Formats: sequence, C-alpha cells, structure tokens
Amino acid sequence: MKIRTFSIGGIHPDENKLTHEVATKTAPLPKQAIFPLSQHIGAPAVPVVQKGDKVKVGTMIADAGGFVSAPIYSSVSGTVFKIDTVVDATGYRKPAIIINVEGDEWEESIDRSDKLETVGDHPELTPEEIINRVKTAGITGMGGAGFPTFIKLTPPPTAKAECVIINAVECEPYITADYRLMMEHPDEVLVGLELLMKATKVNKGYIGIETNKPAAIDLLTKKCAEKFGASTYHVEVVPLKQRYPQGGEKQLVDAVTGRQVPAPPAIPVNVGAIVQNVGTAYAVYEAVMKHKPLFERYTTVTGKRLANPGNFLVRMGTPMKDLIETCGGMPDGDNKLLAGGPMMGKALTTDDVPVCKGTNSVTILSGNDARRREPQPCIRCAKCVGACPMGLEPYLLAKLSEVKNWDRAEREDITSCIECGSCQFTCPAHRPLLDNIRQGKSTVMGIIRSRAAKK
Repeated sequence: MKIRTFSIGGIHPDENKLTHEVATKTAPLPKQAIFPLSQHIGAPAVPVVQKGDKVKVGTMIADAGGFVSAPIYSSVSGTVFKIDTVVDATGYRKPAIIINVEGDEWEESIDRSDKLETVGDHPELTPEEIINRVKTAGITGMGGAGFPTFIKLTPPPTAKAECVIINAVECEPYITADYRLMMEHPDEVLVGLELLMKATKVNKGYIGIETNKPAAIDLLTKKCAEKFGASTYHVEVVPLKQRYPQGGEKQLVDAVTGRQVPAPPAIPVNVGAIVQNVGTAYAVYEAVMKHKPLFERYTTVTGKRLANPGNFLVRMGTPMKDLIETCGGMPDGDNKLLAGGPMMGKALTTDDVPVCKGTNSVTILSGNDARRREPQPCIRCAKCVGACPMGLEPYLLAKLSEVKNWDRAEREDITSCIECGSCQFTCPAHRPLLDNIRQGKSTVMGIIRSRAAKK
C-alpha cells in the first residue's frame, strides 16, 4: 500500500482524538435557535421571514443574497422571536434570525426514511438537476471554509474538471466528526460522491484518508470495490501520511494527484481537481436523494478536561453552551473555547455562539493548553519557513504586517497563506506569527479588491 503526502512543509501535532470511538448521538433540541445570516463565504443571506412567523424543520428562513451566497433553513419548528444581531464566531455582532423552539414538526417534502437511494434508481438526475438541488438546499463546504458547493460544481470555462477528491483527512488533532460519519454512513457518502462525479461529468474519484483511521480506510475500500467495481466510475481510497495540514485543498490535491495548484487566484479545478469534504458529500446525498436542506451536521465536542466528550448530530442554530452542558459542563479553571480545532479554530468570547454550517468541532482547551506563552525575540531559526506548506516566509510576512508594509507583503505572496498555523506552532520564541499574518492578509486582500473595483 503506497502512502502519499504533500511535498512542502507540514508538521505533526500531538494527536488527541479523544472521541475517535465514541458513536454519534443526536444532540438535544435547543430552547431557542440562532441562525446567523453569514454562514458562508460571500454575501449574507436575506431573511424571508419576520417576527411572529411560524416555521417547521426545513422551512427556508433566508434566501441567497447574491450569486456567491446560500439560503438558510430552519433546523427547528416554532416561532420567529426576532431578527437581531448576535455575536458569531468572528467575535463581531452580525444579523441573525432567532427562533423559539416549539415541538419538532418537519416539512412534509423531506424523506425521513432510512432507505438508501441510489443514482441508478433516479434517471431524472441530470448533472444540471443535481447542481440545482445542491444550490437550493443551501449546501456549503462542511470542512470549515463555507464556500457554496454549487459554484464548485460549475467551474469556469477556462478550467476542466478531471476528478473529484473527497477530503476525509481530518488532520486537526482533536476532531473526529468526519471519521464517525464515514464509519456510520459509508454508503450514503459514496452515493454523494457518485452524485458529485455525475454533476461534474467526471469518471474518476478519490477519497483521501490519513493512516490514523485504518478502520475507515478498510471499510471504504471494501465499499468502493462493491459499489464501483463493475461501473464506469473509477474510485480509489488513498491512504495518506499523518501530516498537518494535509486537509488543506492544495495540499490534498498535491498528495493525491501530484499536481501543484498555483498561487491565487488559481483554485484546484485549474489543475483538474474538485475537492469536497466528506460531510459535504453526505449533505449532497441528503439534499438530492432525500430533499433535505442543510440544517444539521456532525460535530465533535471535545477537550481533555471535558467530562463526557463526544460526537453529535447537531441542529444548526444550537448554542454551543447547550452542547457543552450535554458533555458535562465547562471544566473548572482556565479554559479557551474554540469553534473548530486548536490549529485553525477561532477562539470565542462567549459560549452563546451557535453551531453553523461550518462548525465541525467545539473544542475546549484547559489549563496550560489555554494559555499563550510570552513571545520572545525572533532567533532566526527559520523553523517557520520549513513548516510552511505554501513555501512562504512566515517570519517576514508577520513583520511586514506588523509594520504595515502592505505593498511588499503583497509582493511576498501573503494572500497564498492558508492560515493553517504551522508557523506559529513551530516557533520556539512563541511569536504570534499567524495572528499578524492573518491581519495582514485581510488588509492586503481588501486593497486588491479596492484596486480591482476602480478598474
């Protein structure tokens, strides 16, 4: 068995898959659900309900606000309490729809049966129809980035898709939601992959899984042989070396195909690959085959001092504090709450932040793990350079951001940073490299957009 990996940089954080073998449970319904209108890259969704309206599970409550946008559906039944602003994972107040939960009444159009639907049973599913159902269901990337999925399935005329790669890497140290999804719903994931391949008119598919998940590799290899062995589709499970950030799109394309994705604005499809998270493949299956919009997801709730960490099927809009209470409550002492994992997750100022489309984990770091060490002067060791999977010079980009030298930061390719945190993780001087680069990247991208708007 050949084990592949990407070619530049990378690190190996200590693994803390505390919930690896914890079967997924259905999270309790919240008393009140909160739906931020910005749950995806692009324009915020626009409310189509108002205070006092009654909604069911699966009712559209906000429509796409532009081409790069996605609708939002209620995950609960009840009454719209108000449309207000709430603090989301960014730490800023953003518009949101708040619904008081009353019962659990679903839209009748949703197929709630356990029957596995196959592509062969549905000749009406043309590529265009699949993409339309994905768009209508509000599906966005479930790995955290939140890019509307239908746009990925309709690449520009200058690019031609050759394969679909399912990102089942889950290289963040604590998260296990994707692993549990693969183990518990492998057949649905593979039908989702087949739908993605049909939508993009390719016959080649790959599923990238790191070798710390041998049971998932074995299970999906067996399932692929059974499902695709005699079909026109060629699907391969690709074992990958444990190496962070292997789940990054460009790193995964490199590992699986050996092709390098150029610097922005290039994207994976420019080298023939369309990358979708394993959770997205499952959501595509449910949307296309079960007429189920995206309103719930697999999420890990974890932390070394959490009493009962676990994996949950969570209705979006559920406040994180509800999930934490389900797992035994916030531990005593110093804690840092993250939306996501410790490498790329965002530190939160409140546990009232709701689970959204991209929330793959709620992570609680405690004790020393929750505290930052005092930064020291850079010792010019270049460990950050060796760790950067994009071949950048993080120490330089951080300094340029610190002194606000935006022109040079742009020339030094700051927009290619994928914000993986490998540089900051390896820095023996504990310098806030990623923090500075992230601020600088945001500023430079704003300058680029402003310049383009003037042309």
